[in-house]
Amino acid sequence: MTRIAFIGLGNMGGGMAANQARAQHRVRAFDLSAATLEKAAACGCHVAGSVAEAVADAEVVITMLPAGPHVRSVYGEQVLAHAPRSALLIDCSTIDVDSARAVARQAADAGFRFADAPVSGGIMAAEAGTLAFMVGCDAADFPAVQAALAPMARATIHAGDHGAGQAAKICNNMLLGVSMLGTCEAFALAEKLGLAAERFFEIASQSSGQCWSVSTYCPVEGVGPSTPADRHYEGGFATAMMLKDLKLAQDAAAKAGASTPMGARPRPSTPCSTPTASAARISPPCCRCCAASSPT
Repeated sequence: MTRIAFIGLGNMGGGMAANQARAQHRVRAFDLSAATLEKAAACGCHVAGSVAEAVADAEVVITMLPAGPHVRSVYGEQVLAHAPRSALLIDCSTIDVDSARAVARQAADAGFRFADAPVSGGIMAAEAGTLAFMVGCDAADFPAVQAALAPMARATIHAGDHGAGQAAKICNNMLLGVSMLGTCEAFALAEKLGLAAERFFEIASQSSGQCWSVSTYCPVEGVGPSTPADRHYEGGFATAMMLKDLKLAQDAAAKAGASTPMGARPRPSTPCSTPTASAARISPPCCRCCAASSPT
């Protein structure tokens, strides 16, 4: 039984922490939300009153936080000050590469092993324990990181040194944003042309248009495997989070001098005033207009 501190129990973190508890690890969890702490307790986690309490005797510390500033603050002000030096630190947040590398340097200076390990797969995979992890860490630390993530993972891939996990996640989610936008527009066009969504799904999922956005996360209700579209878009990947990831990609592209015009397309614009029938059936990332209606 491994002693695990889990910080951040949102839509993704809650399911991830629960899977660690189901694997018979001792999970001490903390979040600012009392409601998420109650859910964590119901799933077998022990509730901590603070980050310091959660990490005090941890062998592994896992964080799942909203953005780079939160990660810098939680590690710089709390985790590094209160966790045992022997603890393995793993940040699963999606943040900018510079922040990941800065926290890694700070952790190393304090005598800790650290990995950035953002995830892919969405909330359903977080709950099912089938996430894909993209890991940036020292090669010598990867086996320990892989073992710590195993109860939550379908695949754990060593992307490279510190920051490489975030680089892979940013590129992957830019690709996801582009493919989801094209998928939504294709289904909307198919409807306008009188083609049943079920038939188009059957064709596209077995043809050259096949992609994860079509075959696994289809944005149309009642088509393909169960997705947030079948739950009135509750519990899905919020458009605000996708916009955050796309902004991270554009910031990274600007710093690297890379041209990514397709990745820059899904940007906020003027919200739709009158949603079409397709917009009512297709999940929020279907167009820039719909994405703009979500807070950033």
